[in-house]
This record gives sequence, structure tokens and C-alpha cells, in this order.
Amino acid sequence: MPRAEDLARLHAASFTTPRPWSAAEIAALLDSPHVFLLAEEEAFLMGRVIADEAELLTLAVDPPARRRGLGRALLAQFLDEARKRGATRAFLEVAADNGPACALYQAAGFAQDGRRRDYYHRPDGGTVDALLLSRAL
Repeated sequence: MPRAEDLARLHAASFTTPRPWSAAEIAALLDSPHVFLLAEEEAFLMGRVIADEAELLTLAVDPPARRRGLGRALLAQFLDEARKRGATRAFLEVAADNGPACALYQAAGFAQDGRRRDYYHRPDGGTVDALLLSRAL
């Protein structure tokens, strides 16, 4: 399993909004019995299943490795793992202006359930909405 420090570096390379997670935050999540990690050399996904719901916590792909299908492959693995763990529905949130991520999730069958106005805070002080997406498994 990759070290939390390595995952945090990859997360920081992948995100400014929402803010990147620290190694301590990642380690704390991974300590939960409900959370699982799917990792490739240049990408990772963290998800959790509680009762019959699966939440995609984060999907990070190193910017130079994007557009190679890593995110799509990890998302497919997430859906499979969620089903194996008994989930019947999957959900996530994504920044409304993250076009590539929104397209990935839509292609995987996720649909918008809601919107959190001004949810994410950008380093420049601006805000962006979070879209709440879900799909049946």
C-alpha cells in the first residue's frame, strides 16, 4: 500500500480546489474500516461504504498522466468494489467547474442530485459550487 505521504504529494499535485489533503488526513481516513484505497502509480481513489451507500471520497490523477484512462479505470474499480461491499447506491461531490471530472462521472452514469452554493474556497479567495452526483449500483 502506498504511504500516506506519497498519496498526499499526488493529491497536492492534482488539486487546488478543493484544497489538497494532508498525509495525516489521508492516514486518518485509511484507518477507518469503511474506507478503501485503489491505487495506480500515477493515480489513486479513496472510497468508503457504510450500510448500502458508497461514497467516492477523492480521485487524484497526476496532471502529466491525465487523459490516459487512469481515472476511468479507477472509477470502474470503485463501482465494482462498492458492489462487493454491499452498496446499492454511489455518490460523490465535485467542483462545478471541474469539466473533465464532471464528464467522467456523467459517462459512468452519475447524475446531479443537488448543488452546494459557494462550497469550495479557492486559494485566490473565490468560491465555486459543489455538485452532488449519484447513481444506482
